[in-house]
Amino acid sequence: MSYRAYNYSAFYVAEPFNPSNLGAFATPDFSHYCRLKAWKKQDSSFPFLDAHETTYNVRDNSDWEGTLKPRLHERLRNSKNIILFLSSKTVCSRALREELDYGINVLGLPVIVVYADYTSNSLISDGNHKPSFLAKWLWDKVPIFRDNISKIPTAHVPLSKEYLAQALRDPDFTIQGKNTNFCWCYS
Repeated sequence: MSYRAYNYSAFYVAEPFNPSNLGAFATPDFSHYCRLKAWKKQDSSFPFLDAHETTYNVRDNSDWEGTLKPRLHERLRNSKNIILFLSSKTVCSRALREELDYGINVLGLPVIVVYADYTSNSLISDGNHKPSFLAKWLWDKVPIFRDNISKIPTAHVPLSKEYLAQALRDPDFTIQGKNTNFCWCYS
């Protein structure tokens, strides 16, 4: 296995892609990914290495089988975990299903779930470091994740730079450090 240093960000982008000048930027989940990149740009110590920058960019109208899917797989193979953005706007698109299916079921990558609608842990945790009803409700939006969550370690965090940094630094949520499958909410 090659060294995996990157974090793969998975998020919903509308299909077909928004034809406006904003393109993917018109999708809220993509905006949260952009926030993650901005945190890194503002603070070089923020522990995020973007797997999407490990291969050349592709156009939204690229061929799915010949270009897009192989590029997603290559980026995932370079990654030590997946950062999944979940929100009330998330839809289980073809790309999101493929990313999670390949990342979890083929590569066994741990997942750090960022609940983009919540900025407090009290909404995503039951108080005992386990996901709350509200968190689990969002899992239903992405059945491929919900149905396979027991196969990998998962960290559950609100949209917070501090909590996400804590999860990204935790070796239990990397492919190199995982040893048991469990759900964990920081508090």
